[in-house]
Amino acid sequence: MGKSSSKSRKPRFEKEIVFKSKKGEVFKIPAIYYNDNDKTLFAFAEKRTSQEDSDVVALVMRKGKVNRKSEVKWSKPKEIVKNCDCGYRPMNPCVVYEKHTQTLFLFFIYVNKTELWQIEHHKNKARLRYISKKKKDKKWSKFTEVTNLLPVFKNWSTFAIGPGHGIQTKSGRMIVPAYAFTKDKEPTPHAFCFYSDDCGKTWECEEMLPETSMECEMTEIFDGNRDRLIYCSARNLGGQRVQATIDQTGFHTLTTISPLEEVQKGCQGSVISFPAQTGDAKTSQEKWLLFSHPTKQKSIWERLDLGVYLSTSPVTSVAEFNVEWSKPWVINKGPSGYSDLTYIEDGWFACLMECGEKSPTDDIACQVFSYDEVLKGIAGFQT
Repeated sequence: MGKSSSKSRKPRFEKEIVFKSKKGEVFKIPAIYYNDNDKTLFAFAEKRTSQEDSDVVALVMRKGKVNRKSEVKWSKPKEIVKNCDCGYRPMNPCVVYEKHTQTLFLFFIYVNKTELWQIEHHKNKARLRYISKKKKDKKWSKFTEVTNLLPVFKNWSTFAIGPGHGIQTKSGRMIVPAYAFTKDKEPTPHAFCFYSDDCGKTWECEEMLPETSMECEMTEIFDGNRDRLIYCSARNLGGQRVQATIDQTGFHTLTTISPLEEVQKGCQGSVISFPAQTGDAKTSQEKWLLFSHPTKQKSIWERLDLGVYLSTSPVTSVAEFNVEWSKPWVINKGPSGYSDLTYIEDGWFACLMECGEKSPTDDIACQVFSYDEVLKGIAGFQT
């Protein structure tokens, strides 16, 4: 396989730093959402005093106004959720938009102790909360507690959501991706989701994936009969990503035509669906998939070269989930970490990602790119 020119693989827009880390102030765990009514990107991240999970002090947000050329003008960052003196800290931002009430939800876990401590002691110290904001609201709401509404929380050693984004399906169901560690002698993680069918007033739990699986994201596609189908991509502990679907009968693990390789020890990845870019009215309802994930690894925790993978495979039925993934187009060379994708419209995308010259915790940057650039980038990989 020969080398392609950098010109064919480089996005037209330079990536833009949204959250810049410095000594005593580290930003991690990106989440992004695009509101097509306001032509605005909402970018979220954790603010920490160090790289350690125990040092999260706030969740921060910036808004990015998108013009007709898909250029973004960012507002100043704001702290929207803070930790408290009792030791609980906000983590894992996961953003979901409810279209009927035009409400933006930011879910997060409010957690005490580390994940490892909770697993070792079988004591769940994580709580599920959200804040929300309607278009007319100047400020975010006070937090709403979901934990006490669901007795299933008592069955886990610990749990987390996302991170990244949730979705609202065409039917109106809100979905927040999640995973939990069981209370077995050797706790194992399993992906699942929280869902609401009443615009976020009440929440239920979907059944868990039977396979070992962690951080996940989900998106809606349609099969050949135009039946709703939820596709799930979940982190594994190495080997291959766990891919699954959710339909009316529950979770189903997939064996796809081309598996997605996982880096050693695994890493979070992002997946979205978007309208088929054929220009044909007959396929206007068809959904294609885009997935982002580090493509290389230098050491156990040193992940490199964030890439985007494309799938244009039509889903003919639940039984014939023939997803085939392209080779990756690398949109960030060098240290890379967590990422989150969103579809801007008109064939444009944005990816919010951990990246940097020396470490993926140097920056959280936003890369805007088009579907045509994805095609050229994939072609460059294959030449």
